[in-house]
Amino acid sequence: MSTPPHTDPQTAASVRFVRSHLKMRHLILLVELGRHASIVTAAKAARLTQPAASRLISDLEHVLGVQLFERRARGVEPTWSGKMLIRRAGVALAEMDAAHLELSLLLSGMGGKVAIGSVLTPAADILARAIKLFKSRTVNANVVVDFSTSKSMVERLLDGQLDLVLGRILDTASVPLLNFEPITDEVHHIIVRPGHPLAGRSGLQLEELAQQSWIVPPTGSILRDRLTALFLSEGLNPPLETVETLSTSLAVSLLATTDMVVALPRELVQQQLDSGQLVALPFDLGLSMDVYGVITRQGHVLSPSAEAMLMALRETVAATPSLRRRRPAV
Repeated sequence: MSTPPHTDPQTAASVRFVRSHLKMRHLILLVELGRHASIVTAAKAARLTQPAASRLISDLEHVLGVQLFERRARGVEPTWSGKMLIRRAGVALAEMDAAHLELSLLLSGMGGKVAIGSVLTPAADILARAIKLFKSRTVNANVVVDFSTSKSMVERLLDGQLDLVLGRILDTASVPLLNFEPITDEVHHIIVRPGHPLAGRSGLQLEELAQQSWIVPPTGSILRDRLTALFLSEGLNPPLETVETLSTSLAVSLLATTDMVVALPRELVQQQLDSGQLVALPFDLGLSMDVYGVITRQGHVLSPSAEAMLMALRETVAATPSLRRRRPAV
């Protein structure tokens, strides 16, 4: 086979591999091996015999010229190349699942599905208004929203489980695989109930805050890491008494009935602040939070529903003057 004009040999080799050698059963087996680490179990899950599964793996290793799995007494363990191929195989199958779902929804008269992951702050206003705008333009569209940390959501985005993420890119190794449209940063305040012992106090010290009972996000979130770093940088132990949650409603409920404290953007509890149910302490945390934004996969073609949601998000951000003022120059 001759190399197509204006195509480099490496690209041509990739095209030959995908179109001539790679089969759907390869993808299914790779994903099952990633789940089970046993050729016997993976072959059964992929509805193959063990010899057939072994031949498929050997065929892939021969064509690619790399070892994909290390054979061990209790099963197999993917090499770095194997892990990469397993992840890509999972994305490919997720895309086919999404295509089948789109077709099924269209045939049933529904308008498609879009899956969004979001950190909490954008959901307080930006995401809610964008969904309202999206719904006004689409018929019978299904929107699924998941809340978690940026790291876990970006991983799910790369795996094809999410269409869009409102969050941050924390892993620099993922940057070449992603598109990022910055929105704004987050200013965090210490929020408590009006009758809290520290409410109304001036001259608060970080040492006093370290002795409080805190509501904190999960370990691995950017806020949790930077709060910990803030205390340690001042020679203080991080708060020992904590409740770990991403639920704003639970945090508000706990603040109303206890002397706990939490660091939150005002946007998440603006209604409670305006009504006097909660107050912000006069203390500047001085935390530098990374800009969050809309994250999509590089080179990935969004479904019509996901594209419509992306447009709604862009228009919502553009129509919000406060976000434009706070957005850092890039």
